[in-house]
Amino acid sequence: MSEQLANSVNDPTPELGRLYETWSMGGAAVLVTGNVMVSRNALGEPANVVLDEQADLEAFRRWAAAAKSGGSDVWMQINHPGKQSPNFLSKTPVAPSAIKLAGLDASFNPPRALEPQEIEDIIEAFAVAARLAKHTGFDGVQVHCAHGYLVSQFLSPRHNQRDDEWGGSLANRMRFLHETLRRVREAVGDGFSLSVKINSADFKKGGLERDEALEILKSLDQFNLDVIEISGGTYESPVMMAAAPKQSTIEREAYFIEFARLLKHEISTPLVVTGGFRSVSAMNEALSAGDTAMIGIARPLNVYPDLPNRAIEDASYRAHMKHLSSGVSYIDRNAMLELYWHERQIKRLGEGKAPQPDAGVLSALWFMFKNLGAGMFGKRRA
Repeated sequence: MSEQLANSVNDPTPELGRLYETWSMGGAAVLVTGNVMVSRNALGEPANVVLDEQADLEAFRRWAAAAKSGGSDVWMQINHPGKQSPNFLSKTPVAPSAIKLAGLDASFNPPRALEPQEIEDIIEAFAVAARLAKHTGFDGVQVHCAHGYLVSQFLSPRHNQRDDEWGGSLANRMRFLHETLRRVREAVGDGFSLSVKINSADFKKGGLERDEALEILKSLDQFNLDVIEISGGTYESPVMMAAAPKQSTIEREAYFIEFARLLKHEISTPLVVTGGFRSVSAMNEALSAGDTAMIGIARPLNVYPDLPNRAIEDASYRAHMKHLSSGVSYIDRNAMLELYWHERQIKRLGEGKAPQPDAGVLSALWFMFKNLGAGMFGKRRA
């Protein structure tokens, strides 16, 4: 999730700290932040937090302390959007290759291909962000390699059509991820948690398929990661938002559990499945079967910030989530209503207000309009 609670210079705000304090007090064992960008020249959203040498490190220390106030560990998710930077933020976004996002011309400008030195500079930016995260009190970092952002773009045969050492074969397409993880580990040393969030597939023709994803994940054992979080999808195919999941998926709750079951016999790194968990019984079933080492919860925490405590106290507990439909196919298809409904709940938590689980479609549409105005039909993120 992307909290959208940075200030005008992309530093953490008191509202961001209050949000994470609320989640920590709710019983979360590990809190993984939303996108923290490693370059202020490449944002996914205007109110993204950025961690680089220009950042207000005291603001980051306050954020980390708030997130740990209830006993949680806090890991910073570090990211670069690549070409998934909206046109009102990036005139010419960068990517492995100069290939535009299909069907999204109204929202994203065509990218240019990165030069080799620029690739090295971005890898260093990831390492700097990780070093500063440790310096300011965070317990770990998660490198975001999913959802069509820059690392995911390098891994994808659809989006990476380079003919140098950074593209072509799977080994070359993995190079950016491997070098980033190596440099991050060098920057933070041992004893600092390191994780990745990565796609099981891109769910788009020509994109990363399951067999290649499996090979990529097997290659990560060499980096001694603490956990790997399984996800899927891109801006072109935003299945991670699951605006309209199949009934069979809803019933089994965990969206990516089948891939985790396949993967657990192939790698030694513990897996985390996030997406779809609603009932304590399904969580316990996944843990007992060894399908996941941890339960990942995202959107339900926006509505029930004390969900972990509730789950521990009541084995029959189930989080009831409202299904939203605007009646406008473009909005519903791209999960925009879901995004803004949850962003409104996040904003309320950051302001110290209670969430509104019964809030309806009109409140989300009004929140969208206030934030985007006439541009509300342009895709912003997924």
